[in-house]
Amino acid sequence: MAINMKKTATFLLGIFFIVAGINHFVMPEFYYPLIPEYLPLPVLINYLSGIAEILLGIGLFVNRIRYYAALGIVILMVLFIPSHVHFIAIGSCVEDGLCVHPSLAWIRLVVIHPLLILWAWRCRK
Repeated sequence: MAINMKKTATFLLGIFFIVAGINHFVMPEFYYPLIPEYLPLPVLINYLSGIAEILLGIGLFVNRIRYYAALGIVILMVLFIPSHVHFIAIGSCVEDGLCVHPSLAWIRLVVIHPLLILWAWRCRK
């Protein structure tokens, strides 16, 4: 039995986003410091992000809406760029939270984030 790489990639991306979305509800305090201060209502932004990630992840499993779910993930990833830039600007470390070497934060922004966007774009059909 051959493994369908496209279906596997789409399944894994869907699971990734569902789990990430759930984490916004399980560990909301992790995300609050990552939301730039200039954005209002960080609690609402966190929960809406979680809901969007869950719904878009589920959407990847439904053939009729997969294209829109993948496009939604691309848009969501673009909307998350200010958060990544903010994290770099504050020294890649949040008090009592996530701390990484600045090079890892840059890799996340300029390598991993675009790869997630490309992955979602490739799963749209």
